[in-house]
Amino acid sequence: MTDSAHETFGEVRARLDEIVEEVRDKNLSLEKSLDLYEEAIKLGNRCAELVDKPDFTEAEAALARETLQSEAQPSNEQADEEAAQEPHQEA
Repeated sequence: MTDSAHETFGEVRARLDEIVEEVRDKNLSLEKSLDLYEEAIKLGNRCAELVDKPDFTEAEAALARETLQSEAQPSNEQADEEAAQEPHQEA
């Protein structure tokens, strides 16, 4: 199975787990170990791509935007509490 056949993070991770098991075999040749190492590097890069570009549905993306916006804007109660905790400075 080549790295291009791995479309999801779970598939990539499963293949990486297989590679780890293969590399643990003491009878593995140096050439095969290097081939597995190269494949693991490619798979690691694929994982980074998958993490950097999440595949959200439009509804999930809208919900994520709403959540980020609501977390970025403190509520009036939070702002009042923060103002009450700040030391008052006299002019």
